Amino acid sequence: MSKQVILVTGASSGFGALTARELAGAGHTVYASMRETTGRNAPQVAVVADYAKTHGVDLRTVELDVASEPSVQAAIDQIVAEDGRLDVIVHNAGHMSFGPAEAFTPEQYAQLFDVNVLSTQRVNRAALPVLRQQGKGLVVWVSSSSTRGGTPPFLAPYFAAKAAMDSLAVSYASELTRWGIETSIIVPGAFTKGTNHFAHAGKPADEAVASAYMDGPYAGVAEAALNGLAALEPADADAGEVAEAIARVVDTPFGQRPFRVHIDPSQDGAEIVNGVADRVRAELFWRVGLQDLLKPVVR
Repeated sequence: MSKQVILVTGASSGFGALTARELAGAGHTVYASMRETTGRNAPQVAVVADYAKTHGVDLRTVELDVASEPSVQAAIDQIVAEDGRLDVIVHNAGHMSFGPAEAFTPEQYAQLFDVNVLSTQRVNRAALPVLRQQGKGLVVWVSSSSTRGGTPPFLAPYFAAKAAMDSLAVSYASELTRWGIETSIIVPGAFTKGTNHFAHAGKPADEAVASAYMDGPYAGVAEAALNGLAALEPADADAGEVAEAIARVVDTPFGQRPFRVHIDPSQDGAEIVNGVADRVRAELFWRVGLQDLLKPVVR
């Protein structure tokens, strides 16, 4: 295993924070990115610094607001200035919402897509030129089993955004292989413990429409959905398994990394459907004579 310089977006908590620590513990130089490092997230910056010192690992923080192109570019520039390279991008930043689909305004959908989808494009446009010039790299996308697994109600904006991000990841994959850049898509299931996804979920702005659902024929459905997801999750389910899976992908030799990895203790069916979809994708590439795009090449 060679030491990699890694950027993890949305690393103030949840999967991002766990992943940053796991990768640093594996011997890599890891930048845990987050916004408002001198404001709201200043305590998290201190936690990261203390963790790095206590465990003797190379774990750093970097100011990066995925909703701001200048902020993203500044973060990438800082990393390259400090280390001379960037080897791995982990697209983890995201946000969840919960409520009836109709009750969210178009502006709320746009905001959620911005955080979950457009953020990855900002990071890619700033970081991929570095990886392409190096002729080698890895892009890890943290997707969701909801993109092709069971989809309980009241999570429509989040599900739609993650599906869009997953689709973007698949398209990017074949456009990066000839640059020597690999893609791995990590697919976590619905972990209801160990992250702040559900606790910090956004709510619909149109309270009247939301109430019409929640107090009308869909009364009790929200509780049933959340309780049902929690019941499906085994008692020993650990969100840290996602971080461990990402670390294993990073430490896998170049050219042998899996295209997709599922970490879904509840087994909602996404692995089955994705297996078919990814196979069909590969078969099409063979049929049109572009099978070389399925695997990265060393430039």
